[in-house]
Amino acid sequence: MKFELIRLRVRLSPFANYYEASDSNPEDLGLYMAKALNKFGILYLHMVEPRMITVGEKTETPRCLRPMRDAFEGTFIAAGGYDDLTAYGRWFLSNPDLPQRFGLDAHLNKYNRSTFYTPDPVTGYTDYPFLQLGDKQAK
Repeated sequence: MKFELIRLRVRLSPFANYYEASDSNPEDLGLYMAKALNKFGILYLHMVEPRMITVGEKTETPRCLRPMRDAFEGTFIAAGGYDDLTAYGRWFLSNPDLPQRFGLDAHLNKYNRSTFYTPDPVTGYTDYPFLQLGDKQAK
């Protein structure tokens, strides 16, 4: 009998506010989780950076993942922070061949945010076209 070691991966979005799933203190929640996950030897912690907001004429991100990144002792993937590893979630959804497109400097399919987090298992998840041979439209 052969046993395989399966290492857990965790993705957290402490700043998310979808379908009434939010926290009153996302900074403390994220920091607590990052520290707590250290003892489990997980493969990586993937966290989502909070969205930018517009204040007057300036766009800023008043919250960040830096304290959580500093607290977590393993591999850290940030979607939106880009200091360690980078996640291209929306771009991979809309471009199932994203590495090839980057390599060819080909155009990217635009993603449709209105199809995210819906119960439909196809629309917005598996219906974007692959790059066709010879297709390399300008970005």
